[in-house]
Amino acid sequence: MIELQFIREHPERVREAIRRKGLEDVAVVDRVIEFDRDRRNHLSRLQELQSLANDASREIGELMKAGRRDEAEAKIQESTSLKEEIKTGEEEARGMERVLRDLLLEIPNIAHESVPAGSGPEDNVVLEEIGKKPSFGFDPLPHWEVSERHGLVDFERGSKVTGAGFPFYVRDGARLQRALIAMMLDIAVVRGYTEVQPPLLVNANSATGTGQLPDKEDQMYEVGRDELFLVPTAEVPLTNYFRDEILSENDLPVKFCAYTACFRREAGSYGKEVRGLNRLHQFDKVELVQWVKPQHSYDALEEMREDAEHVIKQLGLPYRRLLMCTGDMGFSQAKKYDLEVWSAGQEKWLEVSSVSNYESFQARRMRIRYKEKRRQKNEFVHTLNGSALALPRIVAALLENNQTEDGTVSIPSSLRPYFGADTIA
Repeated sequence: MIELQFIREHPERVREAIRRKGLEDVAVVDRVIEFDRDRRNHLSRLQELQSLANDASREIGELMKAGRRDEAEAKIQESTSLKEEIKTGEEEARGMERVLRDLLLEIPNIAHESVPAGSGPEDNVVLEEIGKKPSFGFDPLPHWEVSERHGLVDFERGSKVTGAGFPFYVRDGARLQRALIAMMLDIAVVRGYTEVQPPLLVNANSATGTGQLPDKEDQMYEVGRDELFLVPTAEVPLTNYFRDEILSENDLPVKFCAYTACFRREAGSYGKEVRGLNRLHQFDKVELVQWVKPQHSYDALEEMREDAEHVIKQLGLPYRRLLMCTGDMGFSQAKKYDLEVWSAGQEKWLEVSSVSNYESFQARRMRIRYKEKRRQKNEFVHTLNGSALALPRIVAALLENNQTEDGTVSIPSSLRPYFGADTIA
């Protein structure tokens, strides 16, 4: 959520931020300003009424002391009428606060000045390619064929039991999932994150706090009877951990990591891009989240990016780092990196991590603050999150990049202690 005072003082900057993110409703800025003006006029009128009510109460006391009971009775009726008007006005003010908050929720975060302008994926900037793509003396298979050869993932039975995008992992497929999750969590803990096991269901307030609502409502699975949502990412429950709390400055930064299953409807996804493990409705992911002081958030962003890249390096996968443009960055982010690994069997790059700085956008929605010692003032924290990593495309790249002509798949040396074997044979 953008600070209301900033919108009042810099409406054109906010309109431009909306345009840069590829959104059309710049008129929401005018709606906010106009409604805020009406709300403040209403509050001024309430203050006037309260002042009149206070004067009436004082006059009643003076009239009663002077024995002027008839005049006191008339003033009592006037005071009663004023109090009723104030009560009605206060109810209207609370309703206006809710409407104003809903309007503010429609305004996206402002992109950081270092973010390139652009309208879509073609405008993202490839900053660096790390590692060497594997070469083969044969035509490497895509991961779904490698998986079928070894019986690692059962897509058909998953579709029968639940639907497309909900696979079963079987034998070494399940073992590989478990090994990757354990390795990723261990790496995160060694690098200073506290491991957390969060709920897999969240309420609407939590989804609103991180920006899933109202922006991504169609992408979430809803448990309508209980008014809950399945988590699309561990970011949602983790970041809400401190909702409506004031942290001590000495506590910052706070760094959490968590493994969860993630659930996304992926509405509109179709074609070869969704084949195999490329795009699922349920998948596993290890997430990193940080709460930091505002002046440290962009250093923390680079640190978190390095944390995610470290896992990819440990797995020996070639990857590239992208700086996302304004139009492909998302509603809530101020700056975002994507990390993509090379898929030898499909000959394309697969996104496995997004690392983002939200500045105070989420913290304002969730009212997460810290006590700033020097000025003894409550300030909003900055929040960041990143995937380290999302498993499906990591598994796809491992199977494709490490396959041999006889069908054996080599397990990276760093993963072998967790997997318990050198190969899938």
